[in-house]
Amino acid sequence: MRAIVIGDAMVDTYMWGTVDRVSPEAPIPIVSVTHRESRLGGAANVSLNISALGAVPVLFSVIGDDDKGRKFQKMIRKNNLPEHGIFMDPNRVTTVKSRIIGKGQHIARVDEESTGLIDASIEQMLADGIKKEIESNKVDVIIFVDYDKGVITPGLFEEINNVAQKKGIPVAADPKKRNFHHYRNIDLFKPNFKEFMEGTGVALEKGNLEALREAAHVFRRKQNFKLIFITLSELGVFISNGEKEQYYPAVIRHISDVSGAGDSVIAVAGLTMAAGLAHETMALMSNIAGGLVCESPGVVTVDKNQLIQIMKSQKI
Repeated sequence: MRAIVIGDAMVDTYMWGTVDRVSPEAPIPIVSVTHRESRLGGAANVSLNISALGAVPVLFSVIGDDDKGRKFQKMIRKNNLPEHGIFMDPNRVTTVKSRIIGKGQHIARVDEESTGLIDASIEQMLADGIKKEIESNKVDVIIFVDYDKGVITPGLFEEINNVAQKKGIPVAADPKKRNFHHYRNIDLFKPNFKEFMEGTGVALEKGNLEALREAAHVFRRKQNFKLIFITLSELGVFISNGEKEQYYPAVIRHISDVSGAGDSVIAVAGLTMAAGLAHETMALMSNIAGGLVCESPGVVTVDKNQLIQIMKSQKI
């Protein structure tokens, strides 16, 4: 199975250390760093999850022509991911999220990023590269991974979605606020609860499933999604295809860090959709995958063998 992943790729950096004193300059802890680590994040982490699940991801994204961008490229190669869809832009910086962790607690996060939309010339290079990939290989699913960093433009989405519809390739989107209403006429739309409220402007309580059901029904019809899939963190997931609306409670697990859970969920959901599996199977597998990655600190990929083992034990 081959998946095209389009969106905002980044580097997630972690600095772990000890805390034993407060700064004399301000009432903040001083972290003595003992260990540093960098991991692929955003759309690149979705690609890693797809690879971990046994499929072939082809990532299309834009990074800066800078040292961090070159580090990103090395990480892509180290993880044996195709890199022909990665474009460098000298007018942008590579997105880096640096997390500082002391005594097992997140103390601060520092973001370095460009958030404006990519230039028209870069957008056209991306579009041409994606269309060439579609013409050259059998593509089973296209996944848009939107972190509001500017790689996904309305024009890029519309152009690729039109090509996908003509080719019969299913399209999924994991949205953020800026492009929320630009995603139309696709197969799978997967916001989390906060994104859904911000995107629709509807005030909801997470536990009020009836209100969520009504809001999801209205928005799904308005945007013409085949399936809307809303993650509710510790409460599970909600899915609706217009004929059936169903809530699936979360699989209770030890939560260490929720970073990257959404990336794992969209990877599983996109692949199960491409495989033609039932929506119930999609929801249950995605629930399990999201829970599994939350057990480990930092952004990690889903363990395929562990996922299969749990599925078998639950007779999914």
